[in-house]
Amino acid sequence: MIKVQDLVKKYGATVAVDRLSFSVERGELFGLLGPNGAGKTTTISVLSTLLPATAGSASVAGFDVGNDPDQVRRRIGVVPQELAVYEDLSATENLRFWGKLYGLDRTQLNSRVEEMLEAVDLAGHARQRVSSFSGGMKRRLNLACGLMHRPEVLFLDEPTVGIDAQARNNILSLIRRLNEGGLTILYTTHYLEEAEQLCHRIGVIDHGELASLGNKEDLIRQIGDEDSVRFELSGDHFRLLEALAPGWPDVQGVTWNRGLAQIRCHDGAKVIPLLQEWLSDQDLPLEHLEVERPNLETLYLNLTGRAHRE
Repeated sequence: MIKVQDLVKKYGATVAVDRLSFSVERGELFGLLGPNGAGKTTTISVLSTLLPATAGSASVAGFDVGNDPDQVRRRIGVVPQELAVYEDLSATENLRFWGKLYGLDRTQLNSRVEEMLEAVDLAGHARQRVSSFSGGMKRRLNLACGLMHRPEVLFLDEPTVGIDAQARNNILSLIRRLNEGGLTILYTTHYLEEAEQLCHRIGVIDHGELASLGNKEDLIRQIGDEDSVRFELSGDHFRLLEALAPGWPDVQGVTWNRGLAQIRCHDGAKVIPLLQEWLSDQDLPLEHLEVERPNLETLYLNLTGRAHRE
């Protein structure tokens, strides 16, 4: 449904998107995950025909975004990061405005407005001015505006920025329902947990380049399948552990740094009972135990050099 090949977008000497390639299948919810400034919005702007590409190619629903922009626009809905709603108008008036822009006739408009107000749980606020809405309500209306013409593909650019946890969960649930109904969605976010919850596949993007691509399990496998068991231990006792632990099942290695011992292993749950038994034999407590499994946050940090909330 979406094909991107060696896409480049430059602003003068600045490269915002650098030889980006990926594809999105029909009915897929595909995530572009990356820190602010990674090139996510620029990518969506090119795919939605708002910006011309500098090089490379991209198509949506079988139409080239550069050669057939009108055909692409008829088939896509775009929900930008910046709210595209008019605060002096009511929810109904906003939806009617966007529906008319999409070419809906009066009968289509009336039925679709009612349908979308129900879908985003704003039917009880239909005639209320948007200026009185909460941030979450505005975000839901913003989403409804992009769906008025029943697009084949929906571009969502950071749709939960600036709203509270409850409002975010409501929007994520709505997006999940839309995708379950068959809608193809390209979703950009810098919230790692959103990508984990929603997306079938995730492309990690940074500095305009695709750093990694796959489903959650594929991405985690890229950083290995080792658990890390960490706990406090004196240097003297560590030397005893260092001689013993490599003989335990699946242990890959042991290290010690400033009073903190670490056992690398395939399954921390199997190692902990052995560790507890050994510590008991040494008459030592098990203090400050941590077990870290490979996860997307570890991968994200390794790829971008930044914590996912920066």
